Amino acid sequence: MSRASDPAVLVLHAVRVLGSGDDRAVAARYGLDVAAVHEELLDLEAFGLVTWAEFAGTGGWSLTQRGRAEDDRRLAAELAADPSGRAGAVVADALTTFAPLNARVLRACTDWQLRPGPGGRLDVNDHADPAWDGRVLDELAAVVDEVRPLLTGLEDELRRFAGYDERLGDALRAARAGHGARVAAVGASSVHGVWMELHEDLLATAGVPRGA
Repeated sequence: MSRASDPAVLVLHAVRVLGSGDDRAVAARYGLDVAAVHEELLDLEAFGLVTWAEFAGTGGWSLTQRGRAEDDRRLAAELAADPSGRAGAVVADALTTFAPLNARVLRACTDWQLRPGPGGRLDVNDHADPAWDGRVLDELAAVVDEVRPLLTGLEDELRRFAGYDERLGDALRAARAGHGARVAAVGASSVHGVWMELHEDLLATAGVPRGA
């Protein structure tokens, strides 16, 4: 049976996978109450686990180094609480399967932004070639199809992995409908943004430092 994470775990972890987000963004990540999340974030701030920063009129919470270590500890404890050990094994297997898919997504997102120009140099993709863009979208769709069994297995063990499938599908459908920013733009609504959250989620849950 899929295990639900403690709300306190979800709030701290939401800040991590988002990278930065205000109260509403953090609450929305796992469908939590905004007021309760705000109080939890203030507690986390008091313990030095998160910090608030503003720039150009916008602000967001992010993890401190101590907060990242605490998130690692809580995620490890969550896996250790599974007496069967199945959740940890599923996460480890998923990370291995994910690696080649991740390389394909990064390559496709690069192809969305850049394409070969005269003399072999790379030029900014002006999206004037529908065949080129179509191939990129087809590749992303193929990768999303391949990652779905992985996501199902993760969600069956840890409920907080729910939603990635739907978000990736939504971004792809929007991109095919002409909203090109939904491919690789910065933010949680693009294919690349959702994929990066999933990557961070997997690495953190498996206890593997990024870049290891």
